[in-house]
Amino acid sequence: MKKDLTQGNVAKTMLLFAGPMILGNLLQQLYNVVDTLIVGWSLGPDALAAVGSAYTLMTFLNSIQIGMCMGAGALFSYYFGKKERDRMKSSIQLSFLLIGGVTLALNILVMAFCDPILRLLQTPPELFAMMHTYVWIIFMGLFFVFLYNYFSYLLRALGDSVTPLFFLGSTALLNIVLDLLFVVVYGWGIGGAAKATVISQAVSGIGLGLFAWWKEPQIRFDRAHFDFTPEKGKEILRFSFASSIQQSVMNFGILMIQGLVNSFGAVVMAAFAAAVKIDSFAYMPAQEFSNAFSLFISQNYGAGEKERVQKGIREAIRISLLFCAAVSVLVFVFAGGLMRLFISAADREIIAVGMGYLRVEGACYCGIGVLMLLYGYYRGINRPEMSLVLTIISLGTRVLLAYVLAPIPQIGVWGIWAAIPIGWSLADVTGVLYLRRSDRKGGR
Repeated sequence: MKKDLTQGNVAKTMLLFAGPMILGNLLQQLYNVVDTLIVGWSLGPDALAAVGSAYTLMTFLNSIQIGMCMGAGALFSYYFGKKERDRMKSSIQLSFLLIGGVTLALNILVMAFCDPILRLLQTPPELFAMMHTYVWIIFMGLFFVFLYNYFSYLLRALGDSVTPLFFLGSTALLNIVLDLLFVVVYGWGIGGAAKATVISQAVSGIGLGLFAWWKEPQIRFDRAHFDFTPEKGKEILRFSFASSIQQSVMNFGILMIQGLVNSFGAVVMAAFAAAVKIDSFAYMPAQEFSNAFSLFISQNYGAGEKERVQKGIREAIRISLLFCAAVSVLVFVFAGGLMRLFISAADREIIAVGMGYLRVEGACYCGIGVLMLLYGYYRGINRPEMSLVLTIISLGTRVLLAYVLAPIPQIGVWGIWAAIPIGWSLADVTGVLYLRRSDRKGGR
């Protein structure tokens, strides 16, 4: 079902469009939670720590091509709003080849340098073999992740956020079934969990691509629209690489944090693995809402609907802050119970460390909510570079503070936890001040 984002009540339009995106990502996060539960309960804390550390690595690698797909989606949405269908189709064809090529190159590189990457992450010796087995199999699914994300952002740019939800929900369910079959029934261990993920990624990526090709004739490749020019190439690179660098810088910072966490040993690794899953689940709706908000802004900006853009900003801030405040209270209050979903009550030390993380982050979700909206807004008005600047401020602060504070014995891992919301806050202030300055100069 398609929605014209330039028509109708602003808040209702954004929420209805964002709803399937939020639900889809909730299903994805739910799968991640179930996957963690199956691994933690069936294979023990060491396997949980290995999967959690590998998850951070894969999030970084996926963020490179997801960021490119996200940036390309904003460009598609802009031309869709301007009703320049030929320019949109040309951008679709060129960006598919560009992002697909980058993904294949990335896949070859990470498989060639698997061991050095794991050593760079300070993987404990007792977990090295387990992590190697898991990530080597997971690396095989990178191209399928590209296919799913590319066609998801393409369909969303055209106003269809429902079809990606259907494929994501179906394959998340498949992933859970395969996890139970491979890990619990067949006893294939951590490698079985990885195989279940790759098979599900292949089904979702190939399935969505074929469906989109059949459903939307306007996106099919043809020679008439494969007209590369330096101007078009520069435009696609600007949108795709700015968003990709933003996403990869963000996740590279998280990867560096993972390396610091790993240096504290298996207990902190296991606590961080579980807590990050809860953390991601908690603020994910705000993140997906900001992605929908970005496409809303992009379509209306392309259509010249300046008043609708202004109203969209106000409504998005109100919705996001209300949601984030409510989630902050819930996570802060129920931190212990949430950790016990993943960790046996007997592992009190792991639960205590995880609760500390959740209570620091849980009090500050409004900060990440505002930051996500700023990312979405700047992508939507064709200033993806500003999103990158905010990411560098946020992550740079987080990594610098974490590495300065964590080695201090009196602070330890609390320094890592505290650095995260401080980074969010500094980026928020920068983004809002820049927005106000642009308003005064008529830059919007």
